[in-house]
Amino acid sequence: MSMNPVETTQEIFTRFGAKDVPGIVELLDDDIRIEFYGPSVIPYAGDYRGKEEARRFFETVLGSVDIHQFDAEQMLRDGDMVTVTGVLHLTARATGRPIRSDFAHVITVRDGKWLRFRDFMNTAVAVAAFSR
Repeated sequence: MSMNPVETTQEIFTRFGAKDVPGIVELLDDDIRIEFYGPSVIPYAGDYRGKEEARRFFETVLGSVDIHQFDAEQMLRDGDMVTVTGVLHLTARATGRPIRSDFAHVITVRDGKWLRFRDFMNTAVAVAAFSR
């Protein structure tokens, strides 16, 4: 049974919190595209295409930060699109500096799997945290 777009997104967030990258990848479409906006000082910034690059994205995020808070406050569905807003508090492992920001994710789901994931946050905070 296929999950609806919000259920898929909630499950991926749960797996992300559990650091279950293989479990996340199971819920990604073969044509997944991840867009994390920001300069290259942020280790996981970039445009990722396909499951293997998506795996690398999630592994890089989880390997680059300690997660103290990653709370989705709202998930709004419009057809196959889900917009998630929330708050995060991370620590950049390379420097020990905090990253605190609101965030918005815009996610497109196809047949119960993420097809496109776009991340919006205060990247200036992340740049400051990762800069040496």
